[in-house]
Amino acid sequence: MDADVIVVGAGLAGLVAAHELTSKGRRVALVDQENAANLGGQAFWSFGGLFLVDSPEQRRLGIKDSLDLAWNDWRGSAQFDREDDEDSWAVRWARAYVEFASGEKRPWLRSHGISLLPTVGWAERGDLRATGHGNSVPRFHIAWGTGTGVVEPFVRYARQAARDGLLTFLHRHRVDELVIEDGAARGVRGTVLAPDDSARGVASNRDRAGDFELTAQAVVVTSGGIGADHDIVRRYWPERLGTPPGEMVTGVPAYVDGRMLDISAEAGVRLVNRDRMWHYTEGIQNWNPIWPGHGIRILPGPSSIWLDALGRRLPDPCLPGYDTLSTLKYLRTTEDIADHDHSWFVLTRKIIEKEFALSGSEQNPDITAKDRKAVLRDRLLGKGAPAPVRAFVDNGADFVTANSLDQLVEKMNALTGKALLDPAAVRRQIVARDLQIDNSYSKDSQVQGIHNARRYIGDRLGRVASPHRILDPAAGPLIGVRLHVLTRKTLGGIQTDLDSRALAADGRPIEGLYAAGEVAGFGGGGVHGYNALEGTFLGGCLFSGRAAGRAAARQTA
Repeated sequence: MDADVIVVGAGLAGLVAAHELTSKGRRVALVDQENAANLGGQAFWSFGGLFLVDSPEQRRLGIKDSLDLAWNDWRGSAQFDREDDEDSWAVRWARAYVEFASGEKRPWLRSHGISLLPTVGWAERGDLRATGHGNSVPRFHIAWGTGTGVVEPFVRYARQAARDGLLTFLHRHRVDELVIEDGAARGVRGTVLAPDDSARGVASNRDRAGDFELTAQAVVVTSGGIGADHDIVRRYWPERLGTPPGEMVTGVPAYVDGRMLDISAEAGVRLVNRDRMWHYTEGIQNWNPIWPGHGIRILPGPSSIWLDALGRRLPDPCLPGYDTLSTLKYLRTTEDIADHDHSWFVLTRKIIEKEFALSGSEQNPDITAKDRKAVLRDRLLGKGAPAPVRAFVDNGADFVTANSLDQLVEKMNALTGKALLDPAAVRRQIVARDLQIDNSYSKDSQVQGIHNARRYIGDRLGRVASPHRILDPAAGPLIGVRLHVLTRKTLGGIQTDLDSRALAADGRPIEGLYAAGEVAGFGGGGVHGYNALEGTFLGGCLFSGRAAGRAAARQTA
């Protein structure tokens, strides 16, 4: 045996699994197709959002949360409808995860040195139904250090385990085959890729330098999802979401290629829920890209006017920050706009200064650097938009500004090269919305949502602009932002039991084979069901990676 356990993938789930194994004395071979600069994988680039329930941070802000409320939200969002088959393990994983988020998760994070911002964000506010999709209360806790802060302790553990002789890094080793003999996992085979010193996130070469084979008592697959391969995204794009866009921007590095899903299936592993995926509708082209087609997601507050490609306000629940997949479905199934791959935000200087955040560790340098003074100065006390947002306004290909609405619409049409927007029609809708602002109550659901958000102190202080007319010159200039579909997450994958054991086509565990993270739908082959509540992706990697590592350690005792 070359190791006790082989872990395929050096992202967050793989690092957590490796830590659980090496902390119990197991010898681990950590195999990854990228170089050492990419330890931590996609999680490194994330905003660091973590889903927690009834936390001290929530209670200090007056938020009343509970396991029952969170589970009601999760079930309403997941809409599990295959519980006798593809969702049979997913629903059990979902319950276990919500219980983890309601109890052990926060002290477990703190035991690894991961702390949280004192504020709590309100992501995915939902479809406006108590039994439907969405978070009833703010639950989006941001880690100090963003995704880099979540990844850092597990990278440190891995390097220490390597120094102790318990872990071997095998960078630039691409797994092409799972070796299954007599119904049990025995190792992996693959290609040694040529050396590549590219910086983190930059696409690396795929030149073959040799072959390799490794043997072990167990294999843990933690190789991530499909978000960087648009052909695979389109192949599994579900009919319920209409037609896939002709052009999308990419929210993950090029190595998030989904290869291990088909490789696992060829080895007899059962894949489920491949038609479930999570892509954002507020993507913008990165003016300073790192990987091919690099897109950034806007984390919007509730105040921007959202127009389709023809200049019409989107209907409920397609509001900024409310219901991601309902918005995606509307944009891709509405007949007269489905041929267009974009939509628009129209907003004011006042809104962008208070409400625009950008997802990603590199777009939030103050939090990533754990600079409390900078967070206070720039986000709560400072004037103007944060520097990364200003950089997009100044340099981004999707931003236009103007002092009048007619000028703005003219620039928006010029950006697409087609006169799709009628200035008079856009004006009528915005004027009608502006007439709703004069009172603290309204019949407009978006204005209702703004007032509701500002009742929460966390939003009022740092996230939601005070209600104002879009066409108020004092709030200007006006800003138009062209939005793209941004690929991101796989919600289905390898079906696993609660010990993260990969299941065969007949539903029985394959001896010695485990899967965790996005490749396993973050547990069970689809813990989120059809919809995610945000802050659940990093947590899913942590929870399922931990389960896989602990179970593999028991097996190899």
